[in-house]
Amino acid sequence: MMENHGEDNDETALFRTAMQDVAPLPVPDKITHNDAKPSPYPRKKILCDEIAPNDSLSDHISFSIEAGDPWSYVRPGMPHQTLRRLRRGHWNIEENLDLHGYTRDEARQQLSAFLNHCVQQKMRCVRVIHGKGLSSLNREPVLKTRIGNWLIQRTEVLAFCQAKPEDGGGGAVLILLKTIGA
Repeated sequence: MMENHGEDNDETALFRTAMQDVAPLPVPDKITHNDAKPSPYPRKKILCDEIAPNDSLSDHISFSIEAGDPWSYVRPGMPHQTLRRLRRGHWNIEENLDLHGYTRDEARQQLSAFLNHCVQQKMRCVRVIHGKGLSSLNREPVLKTRIGNWLIQRTEVLAFCQAKPEDGGGGAVLILLKTIGA
């Protein structure tokens, strides 16, 4: 047993000799938390009962947009500066609607109810996330064109444009609403 103890001392001495010039690492000034990440916000589902019965949006209005092209609309009579200010983020986004996974008819109902709610709450600028169509047939946006068509039919929509990249880019639209009675 004595020999093993001698070998341990030799190894310890060798280790200490090898490590004599080693300095300890500096203490980091950052703290890493191992907390669980917060769960995502659930998608707000607006009940179809909130839709006014006379609120029917047609799919037969022609508003053409090129895939991958920024698209926009400003109501006739509105200054083009309004659209420029909307693009630059002059108004804060007050509410969001995410239409990922909805069918055309469900999306139309949700959009209509969402706009009714936003106008009722006197919101000025809102965002609708329609997606880029990457998982659809031919990888083309299905809802994007339809949403543009539906929005131009609503009198309370003053302008809309593609969102900035940090707000959803080609998969989202910013909408400027008329404030009624404000």
